[in-house]
Amino acid sequence: MEFVATRIAGAFAVKHDVRSDVRGRFKRQYCEREFAEAGLNTHWVQVNHSVTLGRRSVRGLHFQRPPSAEVKLVSCPSGRAFDVAVDLRQGSPTFLHWVSVELNDATSFYIPEGCAHGFQALTDEVQLIYQHSSYYDPQAEGGVRFDDPAIGIDWPLPIGTVSDRDRSFPLIDDSFEGVAL
Repeated sequence: MEFVATRIAGAFAVKHDVRSDVRGRFKRQYCEREFAEAGLNTHWVQVNHSVTLGRRSVRGLHFQRPPSAEVKLVSCPSGRAFDVAVDLRQGSPTFLHWVSVELNDATSFYIPEGCAHGFQALTDEVQLIYQHSSYYDPQAEGGVRFDDPAIGIDWPLPIGTVSDRDRSFPLIDDSFEGVAL
């Protein structure tokens, strides 16, 4: 595994060593030792699986506030996704900056606490596996709009299907203080 730093501190593209032969492909999805040696989270309490139908569909941008702030490791066993993290951490030098990683079966995205997460489907069906360092807590959940001009995400495709919930997140204004960790 190779951990490639992004411009947001603590966020990494994880490049997997995929081995192929006539039978198919194999990769190590996660190795506690390699993550620990890189100084990354190794404790996962919840794993979720999503299936998104429709190229151009967008999910997010979601996050959890403390005390349930979470690290996410997002992988894509099927399809391709334009995966995004937005830094919402108070005092961060990259506050409200975003970074993207194209997810596929050879690349995952490690997203630190205090970042919102979302993605756009680049294929007709995208399956994502999310490993979480904290349990889902509906009292701590939050979101920011996928099309918020204060963030300015440059989505690669015209926006397709978005849930009513994700469209209803507020736009960031001068009162937005971010996430205190």
